[in-house]
Amino acid sequence: MYYIGIDVGGMSIKGGLVTENGAIVARHTVETQRYDENYGIADDLRKVIDGVLAAGNTDLSQIVGIGIGQPGSVDSERGIIRYSNNIPLENIPVVAQLKQYYDVPVYINNDANCAALGEYVFGAGKGYRDIVFVTLGTGVGSGIIIDGKLFEGRECAGAEAGHMVIVCGGEPCNCGRRGCWEAYASVSALIRQTKAAMEKDPSSLMHEEAAAEGKVSGKTAFVAAKRGDRTAQEVVDKYIYYIGEGLVNLADIFRPDAILLGGAISKEGESLTVPLQKKMNAEAFGSKFNPGIAVKIASLRNDAGILGAAALINAYQRS
Repeated sequence: MYYIGIDVGGMSIKGGLVTENGAIVARHTVETQRYDENYGIADDLRKVIDGVLAAGNTDLSQIVGIGIGQPGSVDSERGIIRYSNNIPLENIPVVAQLKQYYDVPVYINNDANCAALGEYVFGAGKGYRDIVFVTLGTGVGSGIIIDGKLFEGRECAGAEAGHMVIVCGGEPCNCGRRGCWEAYASVSALIRQTKAAMEKDPSSLMHEEAAAEGKVSGKTAFVAAKRGDRTAQEVVDKYIYYIGEGLVNLADIFRPDAILLGGAISKEGESLTVPLQKKMNAEAFGSKFNPGIAVKIASLRNDAGILGAAALINAYQRS
């Protein structure tokens, strides 16, 4: 028997046929569209589901259930996409739409929640009881596991750590507030910080790195810093400081066993975890007396969404 996990993203919708041990044995991907009343997201989800079944040479009789990780605000109990800004969607009863075609359990949740669940069940969070997963990408997403269960908040609208304020009256955030963690610790914020530093220092190696890549990216400052560029190192140090401020806040609220970092910037590995672990050890409340908190890189990479969506099925059926 298999599970189907679907990871909805701004550029593509990826699906996988998943075993109970977390192996993805078949995949299918479609490009994300601009949806309207004539062609909705459920139509593309059906293409992904059918494509996964075909790629795995299987049929619905062998499927335990279908899980979907969706960006934005999701009503997991009623199976509705309330709101998504990156993929403009409002009040889409997607689970009911899919149930018309697939007579198996179908569940949906926020994509960061799914990634957290995937890491907890199959990845770097395996063996812990409480974890916080933070994804550093275009925005800052988060998922929280408490006592082995996914924490959703009221009607699955919680666990939005990227929108806690770390600088009162600070940088504007896409959510409408100012000073949100996302406005400082996302890759988008890092790119903005890198560009600002480059403008002030025309001699920085960041200019050379950006020219070689054809753009300023989240890697620009990190690569230049490793080459000994002082201005780039200042960008990296300040960026890591911003990440750490949010992580320590989360540590003081939840005191998890571990905090896992995912997203594109997590590829920097120990360049992130070593200074962040040092900050955690020094600044988390009562750090000399309270249990320590491990800061680790998430292990599932781009498969966290698919595996976490597949893990939703057992998570909900056990609850």
